[in-house]
Amino acid sequence: MLLKNMSDYFTKKELLLWIGSILTILISFILFKGDNTLSLIASLIGVTSLIFCAKGNPFGQFLIIIFSLLYGIISFSYAYYGEMITYLGMTAPIALFSMITWLKNPYEGNKSEVEVKHLKLKDIIPMIILTVIVTFVFYFILDYFNTANLIPSTFSVTTSFLAIYLTTKRSPFYAVAYAANDLVLIVLWSIAAKTNITYVSVVVCFAVFLLNDIYGFINWQKMHKRQTTGEICQ
Repeated sequence: MLLKNMSDYFTKKELLLWIGSILTILISFILFKGDNTLSLIASLIGVTSLIFCAKGNPFGQFLIIIFSLLYGIISFSYAYYGEMITYLGMTAPIALFSMITWLKNPYEGNKSEVEVKHLKLKDIIPMIILTVIVTFVFYFILDYFNTANLIPSTFSVTTSFLAIYLTTKRSPFYAVAYAANDLVLIVLWSIAAKTNITYVSVVVCFAVFLLNDIYGFINWQKMHKRQTTGEICQ
């Protein structure tokens, strides 16, 4: 029943993207002898959340909350305190807020699709100011905790904040910010993989996330066009 419902809800391309992402993560975990089951579970939940978010479905935000909790624990194990603080103290609670916001703003009463919002100047100005403040403050917080790879860790906080801010605003550009965050995380975990090859599977995970976030941006642009013009985009 679950598979049938998913095949009805997602397009063939989306199912292929999701299944391909799941298989890639599983294969990389096996090939690079991943021994952290929690990391595997987090990766599978994370990539599943992205395909739902790409559809503007609030359930994706619920999955992000779970992923954030698990990823925070994983980050702590490698002294990436910036990642831990970001996901536990910022991403998880704001994902909860985003889920509520999305549920309150369905497109034409459809709880499975949020109404896409056009970003306005009144949204952009505070976004820039808050991003600068968050980046500045977190740099010193992370430095105090002797965070590994301080500069990329700080950039991760910056991109994460931008992503969750834009998510609450229901802007398609949330996916662009998450894609930028994926790139930073690929760098971070590539550094970690130099000392522990099992972390290569985490690098692969975020490479898969990057692909899904790119699709998310494309699909939200189509959603926005359909919602504003009524035109069905292929």
